[in-house]
Amino acid sequence: MLLRWFISILLNAVALIAVAQLFDGFHVDGFGTALLASVILAVLNIIVKPILIVLTLPITVVTLGLFLFVINAITLMITQGIMDESFVIEGFWTALFAAVIISILNLLLNRLVRDTVTER
Repeated sequence: MLLRWFISILLNAVALIAVAQLFDGFHVDGFGTALLASVILAVLNIIVKPILIVLTLPITVVTLGLFLFVINAITLMITQGIMDESFVIEGFWTALFAAVIISILNLLLNRLVRDTVTER
């Protein structure tokens, strides 16, 4: 279980680096910074995200779950605030689009790794 968490952190860092390459307004200093941001995001997803989901449940239901991307963008912005200048997101819209791309990349990377591990 702990190994799965480490792999998830590593894959999230890879997704953050990929998004930094896609968007001009999304800057990550390096892979170490991406790993630290990934750990911070994981902690925020454990502590803050459930609270935000409960508080915004009516909006989430009305938007058929699409508001969860806004919550992901908010956690990205909180991570940026914690990380200071080594992890920079210029604007909420950049964070929102980055959250969508990160979600898709994490889905694809996790499936790829899971399929590779189960083939052994």
